[in-house]
Amino acid sequence: MGFFRPTRTAHAHCDLFCGVYDPAQAMIEAKSVLKTAEKYQASDDDVFRARCISIKEERAELVKHHLSVLWTDFFKPHHVEQFPGLHDLFWRALKKASDAKKSMDPAVGQELIGLIEEIAVVFWQTEESKATGVYPPA
Repeated sequence: MGFFRPTRTAHAHCDLFCGVYDPAQAMIEAKSVLKTAEKYQASDDDVFRARCISIKEERAELVKHHLSVLWTDFFKPHHVEQFPGLHDLFWRALKKASDAKKSMDPAVGQELIGLIEEIAVVFWQTEESKATGVYPPA
């Protein structure tokens, strides 16, 4: 069966190597986490609040997904050399996304946004971001 084995292996965050990475995906979901928690706090409707919890948990899980893709697929060993705190930053952001999934406190969502902003600063300092990023800072 070795005859049919591929001669090259590609690694990507989707089934087709698109080469598109951007912390904006995680940021959009994190802002949804924050806004949903704020709407939850402002409401006294039990049905609405239950929907807020469900949506916020889903969005927090998407934050974790998008951050994991950036951490494992975009960033390479030379980035860790250039930015020694990179692994710790991602670890803290992923932990904060887990915290946001469990909490309806808007402050947790705001802290998550802050960590993603730090990741975005690092991302846009890399040479590779120029070819793979979608929403560069203004």
